[in-house]
Amino acid sequence: MRKNINWDVCEKNFIRKVEADLERVESLRKVALIRLRRARESEVVPRNISLIVEDYYEVIKELLVAYLLKNGFRSQNHQCLISYFSKENPELESEAILIGQMSFFRNRLGYYGEEVPIEFYNNKKEDFEHLISVLLDLLG
Repeated sequence: MRKNINWDVCEKNFIRKVEADLERVESLRKVALIRLRRARESEVVPRNISLIVEDYYEVIKELLVAYLLKNGFRSQNHQCLISYFSKENPELESEAILIGQMSFFRNRLGYYGEEVPIEFYNNKKEDFEHLISVLLDLLG
């Protein structure tokens, strides 16, 4: 797994300043919660694990997009979402690492058809839920 992209690189190449759009932030939060319900209600069997993890990652990604937008930024790069989260919340380093791991597995699934190891889901599910709670708190 690769290290997160540096925020300075993000800011220079992939981030643009925008006006905070609280209506859109709320809309993104609602969509994320619908997706979260689907992830939680999915049957946990080996053939579904990759898709469940992908859903959790998408929830987290949508909440990160909302977090940036709440703070007046838009990103053209998903890795910059993680970089911003890390920069703004250095005390949440383990959470940022988890997002990076999820991104890695989601990309391996999407681009190469590689399944997410069931052990990853079993070992990290509670961490996914914790991370989502943290992001929802950051959104207010």
